[in-house]
Formats: sequence, structure tokens, C-alpha cells
Amino acid sequence: QVQLVESGGGLVQPGGSLRLSCAASGSIFSINAMGWYRQAPGKQRELVASMPSGGSTKYADSVKGRFTISRDNTKITVYLQMTSLTPEDTAVYFCNVKARTRPNNLIYDYWGQGTQVTVSS
Repeated sequence: QVQLVESGGGLVQPGGSLRLSCAASGSIFSINAMGWYRQAPGKQRELVASMPSGGSTKYADSVKGRFTISRDNTKITVYLQMTSLTPEDTAVYFCNVKARTRPNNLIYDYWGQGTQVTVSS
């Protein structure tokens, strides 16, 4: 199977920055995409940013220009650099990897355990 380990969350003041990391390991044959979602209290989980393998990066409108997603394929790690944070960015952030574990398998979604990001003064 695929394991995802996230790090980098925490408490930050409005206008501050944080960098999230998510390292994937396990029986990975190929990765279709890596990305980040978030879920605020009382709200549905939403896409923050996604980086398909060989495709165009996608961002939620609310984070465009402030967040940057990147990948290190040698380390199978995805990052989310967050700047100009506002209280509306407060949420649990989840790493997501869409991957195959075998050549003929379907692509499955794998999720990290979530990391809390709190933006408050």
C-alpha cells in the first residue's frame, strides 16, 4: 500500500507563511497526481492545489497567487508553500496522491492523516 506522512502545519499570524510537506512511500508503481486538500470546521473538503504528472497545475481560486505547490519526484514528496495567510485559510490540510500500486491496477486515492493550519493573531 501507499503511506503518506505530512508535516509543517501549525499556528501562524495573519500575513505569515507556512510550508507543508508530504512524503509518500510504499508499493508505488506510478503516480498520476499529487496535491493538497483542506477541510475547515463545518465545511466540505476542498481542493487547494493539484499537480498532475505531466499536466497543468491547478489551484483553488481562493489561494491563487498566494500558495505554490511543488514536487520532488526523487523523494516522492509534495510541498505546499503558503504565503499571505488569512484566518480563512484555517483548516486541516490533507495530502492526496493518486497512484497505481501495480501496472494493471486502477488509480486509487491515498490520503495523509491531515495537518492543522491555524491562522490567528
